[in-house]
Amino acid sequence: MKSFKSGNVKLPLGAIWLMNSISEYKGKQELYAKQSPQVLKTLLEMALIESVESSNRIEGITVEKNRLKPIVIKHSKPRDRSEEEIAGYRKALELIHKKYKSARITPGTIKELHRLSHGGAWDAGKWKEKDNDIIRKNPDGSMEVIFKPVIAKQTSEYIEQLCLVYDNSINQLKYPPLYAVACLTLDFLCIHPFRDGNGRVSRLLTLLALYQHGFTVGKYISIERIIEQSKETYYEVLNKSSQKWHDAKHDVMPWFHYFLGTVISAYKEFEDRAGNVKPSRGTKSKIVINAIERQVGEFTLADIEKECLSVSREMIKIIFRQEQKAGKIHSLGKGRSAKWQKIK
Repeated sequence: MKSFKSGNVKLPLGAIWLMNSISEYKGKQELYAKQSPQVLKTLLEMALIESVESSNRIEGITVEKNRLKPIVIKHSKPRDRSEEEIAGYRKALELIHKKYKSARITPGTIKELHRLSHGGAWDAGKWKEKDNDIIRKNPDGSMEVIFKPVIAKQTSEYIEQLCLVYDNSINQLKYPPLYAVACLTLDFLCIHPFRDGNGRVSRLLTLLALYQHGFTVGKYISIERIIEQSKETYYEVLNKSSQKWHDAKHDVMPWFHYFLGTVISAYKEFEDRAGNVKPSRGTKSKIVINAIERQVGEFTLADIEKECLSVSREMIKIIFRQEQKAGKIHSLGKGRSAKWQKIK
């Protein structure tokens, strides 16, 4: 599709730096997942509520605060159209969380995300039947067409092409995964395949694609909330990057930089939240002992420290002494850089 036609894209150094930072955060998240599953359970519930609320609120759909948790967590029956939309987005998120490893990004998957997130609407899961323009309301009250998406009769063809091109770019390693995901979302929004609900589906599609590449921070920190908090910038960069899209002469970079900023913000928040939840002493011991058991050959205290982000250096030293006394590990030297080894 249009954003994938630039051949070997030359990414600016700033974007490369951000992608490297995201990869580092991704590794840290995986460690937290091993160490503090109870913390992640709390964050998962919070993110689910915030994601459902924010993604719908961006589109002007709101419900009473005291109804959010019953609908999202307890699956209470919706009482009106807005609550149906809220429940629908929850179902779409749950589908992604459960099946992202096996799901493929196809026209059928995109339709299913729309069908779920669009509640019981008459055209849920159906491509648009009429052309739709992107319109902006100016300060003086006048309306202005700022973008003309793909016409209705070409929607199916364009979505089919987008899914194929994205799939090929991933399989053939043509682009860094994060760049490919950003292009997928941008092209989807420019095609604008549904009468309504394109924004919500674009955010679901983003989560699905990110999860499939191992960037699962959206499970625990609401990316939709971060987008809502910066929605003026979101619409600004979307407008910039969609100009000349039909001719494949558009500039993906404003959108890509915003996308990377959103993802890294989520990871920073995850580290802050997960790091501030202090595990119990017994849990800390298990975290360190599990890290020791994973070691192959010689290791240092610093090696274990890197894998136990929620445990202090002093606590690790205490556990080392306990394990040494129990005859499970022994030291091959002295000092901070001393090597250790497990006793078989």
